Amino acid sequence: MIVMGRVIGAYGVRGMVKIQPLSEDPLALTRHSTWWMSRGTDWHPHRVSDARMHGGTLVALLDGVPDREAAAALRGTEIGVTRAQLPALAPDELYWSDLEGLVVVNREGECLGRVVGVIDNGAHAILRVQSDDAGERLVPWVPAHVDRVDAASGRIEVDWPADF
Repeated sequence: MIVMGRVIGAYGVRGMVKIQPLSEDPLALTRHSTWWMSRGTDWHPHRVSDARMHGGTLVALLDGVPDREAAAALRGTEIGVTRAQLPALAPDELYWSDLEGLVVVNREGECLGRVVGVIDNGAHAILRVQSDDAGERLVPWVPAHVDRVDAASGRIEVDWPADF
């Protein structure tokens, strides 16, 4: 499942949910009539009756969510789509979710850890790299710091110091 958003609360009184988009295109979820939702490992489909942008968030009406209380109870739920629902990629493209689990190595050959997530800060994406010894590092996802991604071998090469 490719996580593309998270419910952050209720919107209005009719059972609409407010969603923080987690994809590069905040409207990407609106192009799908069925969303998969989970609070853990089990994913369940939900039909979308209406979805639109409202400020920097999405608001959506989901079948089976009758009122504000039911919508509020979904807070924290992740929203995703199956990989098959996503558009095909060009040979040099990838989805952020493809980066999770890849090993990050700097130019000196030092292993910085594994990618545990990607943050979009508005200006550019940031890799969340976790290691046992140094904890979490944040590496900007920009050409000046990312030299090469080899998803097939599970490796990202970066220009980033181990002590930063």
